[in-house]
Amino acid sequence: MAGHLKKQLKDAVKIISSGSLLFASYLTVVGDERFYANQLMPLLQRIVGAETAHVLAVKMIGLGLVPLNCYQDPASLEVKVLGLTFKNPVGIAAGFDKHAEAVDGLYKVGFGFVEVGTITPKPQEGNPKPRVFRLTADQGIINRYGFNSCGLEEAQLRMKARDATRQQLSRAGLPLGINLGKNKLSQDAGADYLEGVRALGSLADYLVVNVSSPNTPGLRNLQGKAELQQLLQRVLKERNALQGEFKPPVLVKIAPDLTAQDRQDIADVVTELGVDGLMVSNTTVSRPETLRDPNKCEVGGLSGQPLKDLSTNTVREMYSLTKGKMPIIGIGGVASGQDALDKIRAGASLVQLYTALTYQGPPVVTKIKRELEQLLEEQGFSSVSEAVGADHREEKGMICKCSSQQKTVTVEKDVASLAALSSS
Repeated sequence: MAGHLKKQLKDAVKIISSGSLLFASYLTVVGDERFYANQLMPLLQRIVGAETAHVLAVKMIGLGLVPLNCYQDPASLEVKVLGLTFKNPVGIAAGFDKHAEAVDGLYKVGFGFVEVGTITPKPQEGNPKPRVFRLTADQGIINRYGFNSCGLEEAQLRMKARDATRQQLSRAGLPLGINLGKNKLSQDAGADYLEGVRALGSLADYLVVNVSSPNTPGLRNLQGKAELQQLLQRVLKERNALQGEFKPPVLVKIAPDLTAQDRQDIADVVTELGVDGLMVSNTTVSRPETLRDPNKCEVGGLSGQPLKDLSTNTVREMYSLTKGKMPIIGIGGVASGQDALDKIRAGASLVQLYTALTYQGPPVVTKIKRELEQLLEEQGFSSVSEAVGADHREEKGMICKCSSQQKTVTVEKDVASLAALSSS
């Protein structure tokens, strides 16, 4: 009797285990947002190191092994900017698909645009490992990769092989951006960027000049006014010399750790030279006092939720300094529809994410788009473009209203004073 009961219990455990596995597999395939964010991703983070997880994610997405995505982008999420059409405003930031190995899989996840790189002229290994650290308690990441890159030659071959697909997807509202950088030991940073433009310019829908990674010695010095002006003059000239009718827009990716004068200088330079847009922002070397994770003291660039407010404020200031005439892509801490809308209202036409993918998995993309669609409707915007810079317009309206009220009060006081004088 006891033996029979024991066998029944074993069978029951097997059935329950099999059922749980099947159910977990189902949730994985259909892309259940809560399952990924609360169960699957935390489990994977406990058993797989940060960089290994990154490499595996790129490989799996590159093979097209992504959750089902049934969400249809509504017309309200379409954005026309930089001379391009974006089916939705949510892109994958540079740093995830460094070697352009998972482009088509990333579109399958639901991104409205993909940015690959940073790609340097010569292949380089980057900084020594370990160089990626999760700040789970803070929903952030510190990395000091240091532009590990396959180099221009390999990237060019890979992207040439799918260039017909790129052009087709671009026409369908799914552009491709290429992020360019310099080699660590290069003596001529400008020459490195020019080489990147020549090799990859014709294979991109837009190009990014990355002068803001904190993990390449001396790179951020290129954000200085004179250095940036000289660099961008050369890059734009090289871009204009590319063969073919289409000349890809050139954007500059800047750091969030800039002084007020730095930001003003950058705004002046990009406006004067006619740069097409700004990427705001890269990772930060600052460490907010609110950080709780033991990894908070690691050296490198901090991304994710701890960067969110700093990057949004930088978006807001750059929009103001460029008088709302410079398209901005907002990056840093985007993990929800509200996060995306905050950056859009601050002045971003598009947004990018990366760290949120680490903590919530591929379903986070659909979640952000669905929430953004709902928020736009609730706040009375018919499109993303209508919401771009809304905070500035509201602020201006408040100032005008206050000024008008003050004038009214002054007039009333003057009338009262005249009445008092007349009665006396």
